[in-house]
Amino acid sequence: MVKLNKIYTRTGDDGKTSLVGGGRVSKHAKRPAAYGEVDELNSVLGMARLECDDAMDSQLARIQNDLFELGADLATVDDMKPALRITAEQVTRLETEIDAINENLSALNSFILPGGTALAAWLHLARTVARRAERQMTELAAVEPVNEHAMRYINRLSDLLFVLARHANDGGKKDILWVPGGTQEEK
Repeated sequence: MVKLNKIYTRTGDDGKTSLVGGGRVSKHAKRPAAYGEVDELNSVLGMARLECDDAMDSQLARIQNDLFELGADLATVDDMKPALRITAEQVTRLETEIDAINENLSALNSFILPGGTALAAWLHLARTVARRAERQMTELAAVEPVNEHAMRYINRLSDLLFVLARHANDGGKKDILWVPGGTQEEK
């Protein structure tokens, strides 16, 4: 368990941060950029939880805990063996949840615009932050090893957030459909 007696340490005043295992890197390096996006995603999910029912709240709380593990995973250089790594089981759990929720959604015949209910809007925002985190993670993976399960987890999480947003829009019935060319003037 983490124990924080003092919030400020002054160790980052030089523009560097510590990784798991003690190495230090620039705060704008690829690894802190990736786990920073995951941290932002976690905050957005905290906002979504203000709008949801107890069942989804429990689901999002579990995901928030997973995101702390994902952050720890990303903060760990590959040759270190921390207790917290994203696992294949966590990815499978997301896939099972996606399938269960998607089974009850109305058919999707168009792209949808983020919005509808307040909860759906927060979940769509979380989905886009998850996609940004994924882009940062793939950029990191191009130059340093990244846990393959972490990569799969973030990809599945954005899919789960999409179907949860549709679920929050009355099973997709209140989704706002994209109208191709709908704002273009006729010529």
